[in-house]
Formats: sequence, C-alpha cells, structure tokens
Amino acid sequence: MRKSGLLSAVLILTALLAACEKPGAWGDVNGIIVVSNPEAWLDLEDTVETALTPRVRAVRDERTFRVTHVDPTGTDWGNLQRFVQMVAIGSVEDPWIQEALLERRDEGGTDAPQLIVAYDVWARGQQVNILLTEPGQPQQAADLLGELQEMLDEQFRSWVQNRMFISGVDTTLQRLLPEEHGFSLTLPAVYDWESRDSVFKFRNDNPDPSELIREVVVSWRSPIPDVEVNGEYILEWRAERVEGYYAFPQVVVTDQALVTPGTMGGKEAFQVQAVWENPPEEFPAAGPFILRAVKCPEQDRLYLLDAWLYAPGKEKYQFMLQLETILNSFKCDMPA
Repeated sequence: MRKSGLLSAVLILTALLAACEKPGAWGDVNGIIVVSNPEAWLDLEDTVETALTPRVRAVRDERTFRVTHVDPTGTDWGNLQRFVQMVAIGSVEDPWIQEALLERRDEGGTDAPQLIVAYDVWARGQQVNILLTEPGQPQQAADLLGELQEMLDEQFRSWVQNRMFISGVDTTLQRLLPEEHGFSLTLPAVYDWESRDSVFKFRNDNPDPSELIREVVVSWRSPIPDVEVNGEYILEWRAERVEGYYAFPQVVVTDQALVTPGTMGGKEAFQVQAVWENPPEEFPAAGPFILRAVKCPEQDRLYLLDAWLYAPGKEKYQFMLQLETILNSFKCDMPA
C-alpha cells in the first residue's frame, strides 16, 4: 500500500511538473479552435458551424461562439494549439488525438464515437473537447455536436455569471428591496440605482456610457389590470416608461421579435425580446432588450421588467446573459 501510494504521488507530481512547463492558454472563452485533417473539415464545416454557433438576437443576429479550423500538420498549428477552448476531431490513429487522450481525467475507454474532455493538453488552462470517431469515419463527429454545444454553452454561462459577480453581490439591495418595496433582485455591487414613482432603475455604465450600458428597470401596476397580457400590451407599457423615466428616447423594432408566454419562478409571465433604437432625429444608437411581465397575485401587482443593453461594436451575447441572470433572480413572494 505504501509503495502504491508513493507511486501515485510520483505520477501526480510528474504530471504537475509537465503541466508547469507548458505555456499558458490564450484566446477568448467564446472562441473555439477546431483541429482536424482538412479532408474531414470539408465534410463537417457546415455541420459544425451550425451546431456550435447558434445565432442569438441582438441588433443583428450574432453567433454565440466563433469557430476557426486549424490543420494540425499546417504552419499555424504551433500558435493555435495554445487556445483556451479547442475541439479535436479524429480517431485514436491521429497524433493530435493521441496527445489529447494522454491528458484525459476520467478512466473511460476509447470506444468510438464518444465525447471526451481533456485539460492542459498543449497549454495550461486549456480545455480540449475530443470528438473521438472510428478510423476513417469523421462524419461520426456530427452525432456528438449536440452534446458538445450544450456543454460549451453551460460552461460559458457559468463563466459569465462568475465574471459579472467578481465585484460581489449588492447585499444592501438584497435586504432593502424586499423589506421596503416588495420585490427582490440579485445585482452585482457595481450597479447604481435610483427610484421615482415606483419605477426602479438599476444601471451599470462602466467604464464609459458611450461604450457600454446595462440597465434593468422594474415597475408595476396594482391592482393587476383585467386585460390580456400580451406582447402589444407590455410594449405599450414600456413605451410609457421610456417617455417618462429613461435618459433618452427609444423606439422598438419589432422585426423578428421573440414573443414568449410562460412562467417565471412559478408565476404567470410573458416575455418579448427585440431591439430598441433611438428615433431617426436623435443620435444613432440601438441595442437589444428583454422585456418581461410577471403577475404576483399575493401582492395584486403586475410587474414590468425591462433589461436593455447598449454595446456598440461589441459582441453582445455575454452582456445579454448578464441581464438575463439578473432578470431570473427576480422574486415577488414577499408581502408588498
């Protein structure tokens, strides 16, 4: 037992020393390098792009991830193999797959097809997602893409949430809002807030409002109106709030708006996701927004939650996930 324990310790130490000798990974967490032989990529490119980079609604449709292919026998391989997020396609006969399998942390076999995750293969802090196929059958990777995309999106959402709360949670608001106003939101400590006429605005415009604004507005109507709560109703309500309480005018572009009835925290809710823009005579600006109406019968209130973004020239998916996280934290179970 002592020899076995000593051997295990030596193996672990050897692995750690080997990892320390590797360079650090680089690149964006939503940038994916796909490594495969060129012939396989010709057959798989469209399928991989469609599966791993679904579009989200922003000012214009935007890819959630960026995919770049690299030939492991080409001249660019030395630099691109250091990316933080990689997808390796191939069989146990391929050298890049053999190298990646050496760093897998589970004890599974090499039966194909299967998805295997390895870490620190060519760089420290790297994740390599192996789409293991049978020799000469690269098309088998297509059947693994759904599982891979779900995993990558979940990891990206966790990264976004961890990053947005790096400043900590605003614990004062967590206590104040339910005690004095009857609802709660979980917000990062970097958000400023103000209220007027039961309209609450929570805003983060760091580092510069000309470059980035994230704002969440909460208001309500009580008693709950005896009307059908639909997209038209809550967009008209939003327009009233914009006119009376927003810093600058916004009009809604309803083309390709996503309208979704459903529930939120067990409450009847309705959501519209679309794009706002300044009127033509104003400074040209635009951005996506998520608008929700939530019924809280215990308080006899119908809430309107409006989360909007201004991020010109920036990829917007991570910021929309931040706003969605804040909206999802909304609660109104406490007495008003």
